[in-house]
Amino acid sequence: MQKWRRRLTAVALLVLSGPALVGVSGAVNLRADWRTASRASAGLAPDPQATREAVVQVYAARAFSWRALFAVHTWIAVKRASANEFTVHQVLGWNAWRGQSVVDSQNRVADRYWYGAEPELIADVRGAAAEGLITPIEEAVAAYPYPHEYGLWPGPNSNTFVAFVARQVPALQLHLPVTAIGKDYLAHGAWFGPAPSGTGKQLSFGGAVGITVAKREGLEVNVLGAVFGIDVLRPALKLPGIGRVGMASRPATTQSQNGP
Repeated sequence: MQKWRRRLTAVALLVLSGPALVGVSGAVNLRADWRTASRASAGLAPDPQATREAVVQVYAARAFSWRALFAVHTWIAVKRASANEFTVHQVLGWNAWRGQSVVDSQNRVADRYWYGAEPELIADVRGAAAEGLITPIEEAVAAYPYPHEYGLWPGPNSNTFVAFVARQVPALQLHLPVTAIGKDYLAHGAWFGPAPSGTGKQLSFGGAVGITVAKREGLEVNVLGAVFGIDVLRPALKLPGIGRVGMASRPATTQSQNGP
């Protein structure tokens, strides 16, 4: 029994070491006030009124308050060729507390700061390729199986939602950050399925323990929801809380052949 306690303690320390380093580094603001935190555009999305082509973008930003030590919040923004605004699809946990659907799809600024946290662009598809993705994305959003459920850990949460959409639309080839806790929570209680990018497979038990092997994700091991991994194609280590250390991951990008 004592041996197992030591092992569990070692695992817990390993899992928490990354978030602890993020905290002492000052990389996240743990005292932000959501009422005054920035929700301004980060300047990463094209002006929807000046951009005539279709656009699909996916963003990730550090979660709010202490949750930023561990995870990011992700969302999907789409704009058809004829539209003058982006529609942002995301899951908002506080809607569950109000008895509303957690799935929020509204016309919004695509690249807003997430309550003070600067977003990172992790997918950017333009033109005909984007137009072809929007209907499947909308169908996947409507089919999300947890519209009235929300769990910070191990899911279902905002990252579970984006990963679900990505699995339903493999042409997006979306590679979510390892800090997107909840991405490994498979729908309908499944324990085996495609990786979010659609370029490999994953084994996952309730989003809390599992392994992913895929071209885009590389090798990822989920321990209590925290992910350790290695990317061989673009050499990097993936660490809980910290994220990617090494060569930067390229966003899933497809540009229009004809330009904007």
